[in-house]
Amino acid sequence: MKVSVCVPTYNHEKYIAQMLDGALMQQTDFAFEIVIGDDGSTDSAPAIIQEYAQRFPDKIRAYLHPQNLGPKEPKEFGGRNNVLFLLKACQGEYVALCEGDDYWTDPLKLQKQVDFLEKHPDFSISHHNLEVIYEDNSPSHSFNAIDQKAVSSIEDLLEDRWFVGTASLMYRNFFLTEDFASWHHRAAAGDWALVIQLAARGKIGYLPEVMGKYRKHRGGLSNVHAVTNAYFLRNRRQMFMDVDQWLGHQYKSTVEKTVQKYDRLLEEIGN
Repeated sequence: MKVSVCVPTYNHEKYIAQMLDGALMQQTDFAFEIVIGDDGSTDSAPAIIQEYAQRFPDKIRAYLHPQNLGPKEPKEFGGRNNVLFLLKACQGEYVALCEGDDYWTDPLKLQKQVDFLEKHPDFSISHHNLEVIYEDNSPSHSFNAIDQKAVSSIEDLLEDRWFVGTASLMYRNFFLTEDFASWHHRAAAGDWALVIQLAARGKIGYLPEVMGKYRKHRGGLSNVHAVTNAYFLRNRRQMFMDVDQWLGHQYKSTVEKTVQKYDRLLEEIGN
């Protein structure tokens, strides 16, 4: 299998059909699978997913968990166990991520990213621009800045700059044979933890085209992962310290500046 499309979803009845349609319309010269895990949704999303899985049994592998895999607490880790389960279930040489409330708009997205990674074996990640859309009808905008670098490295991430939209991420599937880093399960920001581990194995390539939509709404986890949340700030600070140790302090001065930034943020909110 060349590509696994990894789809974690929870209570996305309003969005999941659009996400699956965006994956199923992909035009490729290789085989791909859609690995979707519903995390015990209480809405009609499981029924929608089941119907798609029955219509496309050769494409969709659906895990409809009867109960939420958790953890329930802390809330910053919501959905973590489902995501880790799915990442390990992906059998493709490459994995493309898209959460159940986001979707792809370019039918050649997967082909373009695979072509890039096949031509550039020293890259572990391909990502692209997204349009950020809002449930409350706030104006949409691009996820990436106009000056986003074509090639980035782990040091860019360690400077606490996030530029890899989850719905744009495709990576070489090292985790077919390797385990996640020991610090991964302690990091509330699971997307950061994943991308940092990948960036330690190769460069990050950017395609400037907008090939999907990232949806912001009240139910999204990004509302919990906020700079006013002291627990989240402390957890993020600890993640960078864990990564520094994991990398053998190769980027110690960069990490120290980032940790100091989190110290200032915690001081500003009185924690």
